[in-house]
This record gives sequence, structure tokens and C-alpha cells, in this order.
Amino acid sequence: MSTANAQVHYPSRDATRWTDAKRYWWLLSPALPLLGLLSVLAVWVGLPGEILWVLPVVFYGIAPLLDVLIGEDQSNAPEAAVDDLSADRYYLRIVFAYIPSQYLMTVLAAWLAVDGGLAWWNLVALVLATGIINGVGINTAHELGHKTNKLERWLARIVLAPVAYGHFFIEHNKGHHKHVATPEDPASSRMGESFWAFLPRTVVGSLKSAWAIEKGRLERNGASAWSIHNENLQSWALTVLLFGALSLWLGPWALVFLVVQAAFGFSLLEVVNYMEHYGLLRQKLASGRYERCQPRHSWNSNHVVTNLLLYQLQRHSDHHANPTRRYQALRHFGDSPQLPSGYAGMILVAYIPALWFKLMDHRVVAHHGGDIRQANLYPAKRAQLMAKWMPDHAVPESAAPQPAQDAAVPANARPEASDVVDHQCPNCSYVYNATAGCPHEGYPPGTSWQALPDDFQCPSCAVREKPDFVAVSA
Repeated sequence: MSTANAQVHYPSRDATRWTDAKRYWWLLSPALPLLGLLSVLAVWVGLPGEILWVLPVVFYGIAPLLDVLIGEDQSNAPEAAVDDLSADRYYLRIVFAYIPSQYLMTVLAAWLAVDGGLAWWNLVALVLATGIINGVGINTAHELGHKTNKLERWLARIVLAPVAYGHFFIEHNKGHHKHVATPEDPASSRMGESFWAFLPRTVVGSLKSAWAIEKGRLERNGASAWSIHNENLQSWALTVLLFGALSLWLGPWALVFLVVQAAFGFSLLEVVNYMEHYGLLRQKLASGRYERCQPRHSWNSNHVVTNLLLYQLQRHSDHHANPTRRYQALRHFGDSPQLPSGYAGMILVAYIPALWFKLMDHRVVAHHGGDIRQANLYPAKRAQLMAKWMPDHAVPESAAPQPAQDAAVPANARPEASDVVDHQCPNCSYVYNATAGCPHEGYPPGTSWQALPDDFQCPSCAVREKPDFVAVSA
């Protein structure tokens, strides 16, 4: 499909042709590292170091202001246009375009930090600017890492290298998407938990989760966790290579700069994680499994500017339901809880616990119909929260809202002993074939469907498990 024309139209049931009105506004995302790179180059050619503050001011000041002034857009692309919209490689090139500027800025910023003779306040600006670019870069890796082709998945790891968070590729896809909005998920924050309490919990918990996931996969393959096949080690090696090369070139102070900007960068990811599922909880079913992730389990925002900057990450409910769906086709759902502002504005609020609680706790309470026993509560604050929001336990236990049961598993999803059929994920259409197996996940060719554990995750989308799969003709 040509992307050279001023407008590209897609077929639609609702109109003869549908046009993406934001087609060229999506370029704001790769424009962010370009802005940072230009500020570094400006100082390199002799402009005052204060110009390095431009990017932090844009990110923390101008973007939130524009979110307020421009407002929201709840429109969705018509389903009839989604296939062509998703196949249009123009949108993929926008994601790819982030990477060269990100790397150039990181390299030049390290040089400027060591040899640029910056005043301390401008060095702070350089750390913030570089951390912002590499922190937002995690969102670029997020968009790429959920796709099924090897190029995009390897590029995701390359994008994660400057922020030293390569394990995100494993933990987010196979851990967070499985356990989201449950106490088992280190990346889901709890009502009453401040960002500063959440940050160490999620950083350490995500590392442990990523290591355990890869250790289990490699053990199924008969390999050690300390193998070159460990995808965490592969990703961390890219960081060691990048940081090591720059340190050999520029000296040990370059390593200090790189580590500090990386820490700030991954804290940006974690503050977004903090916002996305705050206080939301999937209920356990009688089977012991958690109910499927629904739109009500993610905080969303339709504020235009931040969505353009972050590949529509704020339409987070649709992302969790359909992780392989491309950003340009993500949908707004009317029953998803809404943040009062875009992510750019809410980040600063999250840094101030009293302000965050004042702004968000009553929304969590309202979302759960006044019964915060249905919320994901911070254990250390549970008694305090119950005393504040349910002082008389006004909703008796017997009247507490109960989660809907999973839909019955179709009869053809319960084969008795035959491997003549294949089994298909109802979310992303991945098909498990017993003859081929799934060697990457540790299930060699010939592994029968019955031999797979019940918690076998779809290796493509990671949001459906074995009981959800449907038998199909081989």
C-alpha cells in the first residue's frame, strides 16, 4: 500500500472510505528523540547548555498542557479498515524511526557529559533528557516486542539496551500479561501504595519474575539458566556491550552517566506501570484461575497528545486484550476506567503520594461500586483504607459483587485422547500442533496436547492459557 499520497483511505462499513486523521501526527513519537538529539548537537556547536532543558520542559510541561487544551479523542477505526490499517508499513516505519535518534543521542550525550564542560544544572538536564528518551524508548520496545516476527522482537531488545532493562522483554510479555491486576504481578500497583513504595517492589519483582520465567523455559529444554540461550542474558549483554564500549572510549565517568540516566529512564516505565492498573483487581474464579483481563482492569486515557507520543499506550485495555494489535488500531472502550489526564500529566502527580491518593483513591472506590474489598489493596494500608472508605462494612460479604464466571469451554476444546486435531488460541489465532510442538518454550516435537501443563501460555500473545484453546481440524 502506498504511503506517499497526502491521504490514505481504507475501506469501511460505515463509509465508503475511512481516513486516519492522525496519520502524520503519529510522527510526534520519533520526533521526541530527534528533539533531544538536536538539543545535544546545539550545545556541541556552541549554544548555551541551558538548551538541554528544552526536552524536559516539553515532556513534563508542554505535553500535559496540550493534553488539557486539545482534550480527548474517543474515535475508533472501523473494524472493516483494521486489517489494511495494520498492514500499512508506514506506521511500522514510524516505530523504527525512533531507534537511530535514540542511539545517536545516547552516544553524544555520554560524550557531552564527560567532555562538554557542562555546569551541574545543565548536566542534570542532560541526564533527564537522555533518561526521558531511553525511558520512552521502552514504550517503543513494548510496541515491537509484542509482535510475532523476529526482526521486531530483536529490535525491541536493541531499544532496551541503553536503559539497561532488557529483561522487560521477557517479564512484560510472559509475566505481566499473565498476572496483570492481581497480587502476583509486581507491575500492578495497589490502592494505598505510593509510587515510592511501588518502585523498589516492581524493579526487584520484575527481575525475579523474568529470571524465573527464563529458568523454567530453559529447564524444559534441558539447559541451564546460565546458558547463552537465556534471553535475559542476551539482552543484558547488549547493555554491557554498549556501556562498555562508551566507557572504553570516554572513561569511567561515562559509565556513571549511563547508569544514572538508565535508572531514571526505567523509573519512567515504572511510574507508567504504577498508573495503569492502580487498585484494579481481577477476581478469582471457583476454578482457582483469575477471571480474564477485561477493559475494567486498566486505567485508560484518550488524551490526544500523550497518545501520539506513546503509540496510543493509554488505550491500555485493548492492548491487554489484544497484545499483538498494532498501536494505530487500538480501540477505546466505554467501560474502561478513565484517568483524569494523560500519562504525561499524571506522572508528576504520581511522584506526590498525597496528591495521587486524593486524585485517584475515590475513583478506585467508585469504580468498585463502593466495595473496596474488590480492589487490589496495599496490605500495609488495608485496615486504614477499610476504616476510611467502608467504616461500617456497609456492603455485607454476601452482597459483595461476584465476578462473572468464565464462559464454558467449548466441547471441541476438550479432546479426550486424540492428537489428530490442532489447538488454536482464541485471542491471536496461534495454533499448537503436537507434531511440531513448541521447542522454543521447551515442548519438543511430538509433545501431545494432553502433556502440556494447564498453565501453558500462548507463546504468541501470552494472554490465553491451555484451558482457553479451542480444538480445530489439523
